[in-house]
Amino acid sequence: MDEKEKIFLSVLESHKRIIFKVANTYCFDESDKDDLIQEISLQIWLSIEKFNGNYKWSTWIYRIALNTSISFYRANKTRKEKSVNLSPIFELPSFDKKDYENEDFFLLRKFIRELKEIDRALILLHLEGLSSKEIADIIDTTQTNVTTKISRVKKKLREKFKEYKSRNYGKF
Repeated sequence: MDEKEKIFLSVLESHKRIIFKVANTYCFDESDKDDLIQEISLQIWLSIEKFNGNYKWSTWIYRIALNTSISFYRANKTRKEKSVNLSPIFELPSFDKKDYENEDFFLLRKFIRELKEIDRALILLHLEGLSSKEIADIIDTTQTNVTTKISRVKKKLREKFKEYKSRNYGKF
């Protein structure tokens, strides 16, 4: 095994949680998620020699994972719009609510998946506890822009919770 392979495998092992979390945020079914994880891994492999240490490995992995996911999501969305869906008209998401501690967690995940791609990326990074500076580095924007957008996304999520609770109180 050469040095590039060792570094690649080490980086994947150390940051697989980031890759899985991003893929899970952008994909609804398991086969798409598997494809996206493979594509993210490929992009990391193709660019690992370009890593220069200006950022932390996690920042670099997030940047690759999010950029790959957004591209994958857009391409997949276009492909699905042009294909015939033979599944039932109403299909539940691929996650099972028994896996989650409470209704609010389940709803938060559902509402995050309904956000625009960039908003999904922002809230994912924010929920991971990254600073606005780290998020700005990952998505290549300013800290002020990140702070403003996160505030707007949080407000949007609060409104979705409020609307859901007012319509469905006790019907989960």
